[in-house]
Amino acid sequence: MKTLLVLGAGGHGKSVAEAALLGGEWQRVWFLDDSYPERTMSLGCEIVGCVAALAEFADQAQGAIAAVGNNEVRAQWCDAIEAVGLELVNVFHPQSIVSPSAKLGRGIAVMAGAVVGTEAVLARGALVNANATVDHDARLDAFAHLGVGVQIAGGVVVGAHAWLQAGASCGYHVVVPEGARIGPSIGLSA
Repeated sequence: MKTLLVLGAGGHGKSVAEAALLGGEWQRVWFLDDSYPERTMSLGCEIVGCVAALAEFADQAQGAIAAVGNNEVRAQWCDAIEAVGLELVNVFHPQSIVSPSAKLGRGIAVMAGAVVGTEAVLARGALVNANATVDHDARLDAFAHLGVGVQIAGGVVVGAHAWLQAGASCGYHVVVPEGARIGPSIGLSA
């Protein structure tokens, strides 16, 4: 039975866990989340400890992924996963489309309905949320984050740690600076 450690049991963590289980490569998910021990279950899967307890579970899992939307925290957690000798894995929802010519780093999550196009590049820890599109030849640098429904056209470059929030879009060959936070094209902010 292959066990995946998912760091983070919040909304994104649950989505990543569900995608992993639906994909069939993983038969069991254990969460590490700082709500432990007050919370011990999420999505019907055990929360087995806090994120700081990662090393205690390194020999009991075959891979791990950092499943949190905050780019800086995701980067720290990816480093921690590799520091304890666990494989940093990718999770692709079975209803996503990832081109076989795409170039992929480690620790990537591609969620339901997302499309990663021809020769797109997703660097380490990139996050492509539900129904987002990374068109041909586009690039997400390390820990870039596309929110739900974000559309980036061919040749777009999204800098490291940049966050395009739900509904944002970029036309051809736009360059989003490192660390930028781009709001939605239309909508109300919280």
